Amino acid sequence: MDVKIVHEEKYQQFTVTLTNDEEAELAYARPAEKEIDFTHTFVPESARGKGIAQQLIEEGLCFARDNGYLVIATCPVVAKYIQKNPQHKDLLK
Repeated sequence: MDVKIVHEEKYQQFTVTLTNDEEAELAYARPAEKEIDFTHTFVPESARGKGIAQQLIEEGLCFARDNGYLVIATCPVVAKYIQKNPQHKDLLK
């Protein structure tokens, strides 16, 4: 499922608005100047299994790479994604 991901820096999250006005999100914190901690991933039950979480995580990791941030993967879904996609392991703090 192709989705439009919006980076809401003010709220420190990447979001997708779904057809039923529900939102999926990847939330983060900025514990230090060059660090980003992905803290939470949420996809509504009605949209699970469609690859939305993976797209959100990929967008977040690309943002981290493009900005030279080290990644902390507090969210277990993000940690598992990085483990399965070793091309992102160099981002880990």
